[in-house]
Amino acid sequence: MKSLSEIETTAKRASKAAGFSWGEAEEIGKCTRQLEMFGLPGISHLNSYFRDKEKNTYENLSLINQSNSSSSNPYCPIILGISFLDQLKILENYEKIYFSNIAYPIIFLSFLSRSSEIIGKKINVKFDEKEIFLNLNVNIYSNFLNLEFPKTSKNIEINFIENKDNFNEDEWRSLYKLSENTFVEETDSLKKGAAGAGLTDND
Repeated sequence: MKSLSEIETTAKRASKAAGFSWGEAEEIGKCTRQLEMFGLPGISHLNSYFRDKEKNTYENLSLINQSNSSSSNPYCPIILGISFLDQLKILENYEKIYFSNIAYPIIFLSFLSRSSEIIGKKINVKFDEKEIFLNLNVNIYSNFLNLEFPKTSKNIEINFIENKDNFNEDEWRSLYKLSENTFVEETDSLKKGAAGAGLTDND
């Protein structure tokens, strides 16, 4: 079994050989490593993308808006992913972001997962009605991970999820009240043994 370090290094070098800059190749290596770590077919899709890239034209999207559509050639998932990371602080102000016509969306998905960690927010992604939940680059939840990922996605919707508690105030107060039973009541002996106690003030 190949190590994650070996996967990242090989993906980075292959990406450079495929025509990407070393900086771009480094990002691709990180994302491929992450996909394989989560049990997703990163190597398989990257290989397929490189083969298709030799005979197909993909559109590079550098400036991302709230709604983005490519009517002719699909967006390159790598340039799109890198642009997304670069503009993340602006993009997170949108409640939702829309894309249409992205090649190899699973590659783009890896950039989104890393984005979730950077901004500290969970991200919900819809790939042509299939939903994926990205949790701070720690794990990925979906009801279709065992199915084959498409080579092209016609519609993608990205939703940044605001951080909030999963419990209400009554539940919190109830648990906190129970925790108070572990509090130690302050006594004279505790006061004498507290930090700074017993020191002589010579001023």
